[in-house]
Amino acid sequence: MSDWFANVDWSEIAQASLDTLTMLGGSLLLTILLGLPLGVLLFLTSPGQVWQNRAVSGVLALAVNLLRSVPFIILLIVMIPLTVLLVGTSLGVAGAIPPLVVGAAPFFARLVESALREVDRNTIEAVQAMGATTRDLVFRALLPEALPGIIAAATVTAIALVSFTAMAGAVGAGGLGDLAIRFGYQRFQTDVMLVTVVLLLVLVQFLQMAGDRLVRHFTRR
Repeated sequence: MSDWFANVDWSEIAQASLDTLTMLGGSLLLTILLGLPLGVLLFLTSPGQVWQNRAVSGVLALAVNLLRSVPFIILLIVMIPLTVLLVGTSLGVAGAIPPLVVGAAPFFARLVESALREVDRNTIEAVQAMGATTRDLVFRALLPEALPGIIAAATVTAIALVSFTAMAGAVGAGGLGDLAIRFGYQRFQTDVMLVTVVLLLVLVQFLQMAGDRLVRHFTRR
């Protein structure tokens, strides 16, 4: 068995796994903090909603669509000057988080907007008829009703971020993707590639199972 994994340094695998989890946790938290209000704003300013504003909605939609359309590997390179300005480096875990957030937040915002559109229109109208403010509408009706959909959106985003962290290894971000590229690809060490791929698959499966469980828990029957 040891001959099958002769090139694998398990201490490096452990450190790379920790780096991947750190990138994932930090970027997912910031993505939710930025993407959730952006998704709510996209919904509220769309036609037929309480803050309907064609100009604002159009500008937001254009910005979100432009950021979503840029391939992540290109976004990583383009954002290097801004990343250095924000965190002082474009390398390592810290250097990966800004482009991860910029790449994932618009994606998450669109999913949040879609989840909010699934809220029963009668529920919204009933809350408005009782004289609720926009704040009350958002926090007492929209977000609670759309919570299962938002959790599902966060799950999908987290899984997308796992693949983004792997791609970030191409520019020295560290993590399992970096090991897979430096050792598995560039040095043809198949055993290292296999271990990193299996660990990424396990992580994705865990995220999906946890997300599905939370969605079932919060779904109102």
